[in-house]
Amino acid sequence: MFATIRRYRLNSGSMDALLHEIDVGFAEMIQEHEGFVAYEVLDCGDGMVTTISTFADRESAEATTEAAAGWIRENLGDFEMERLSVETGELAVSRAREEMLVAAHH
Repeated sequence: MFATIRRYRLNSGSMDALLHEIDVGFAEMIQEHEGFVAYEVLDCGDGMVTTISTFADRESAEATTEAAAGWIRENLGDFEMERLSVETGELAVSRAREEMLVAAHH
């Protein structure tokens, strides 16, 4: 499995509204991509957001970076966001409990 971690800074707009848009928009879209395993968004405080996309193969993981950039351009015009970094790599260690497989943001 492979994961892509993207870091963003929200410079203007509501974090709650941003997380809602990601939840009902991008998260719904990304789960339809081939090889999808998991998607998480971290509110790191101070306008910092980190996303983790996990896929069965590197190509699928890397393809979502351009998909994310396009989705942001098309859907988040009310927010001023800056992408700070993108990293993709093979998962070396992974664990998850069954109860973690439920939606976290409502």
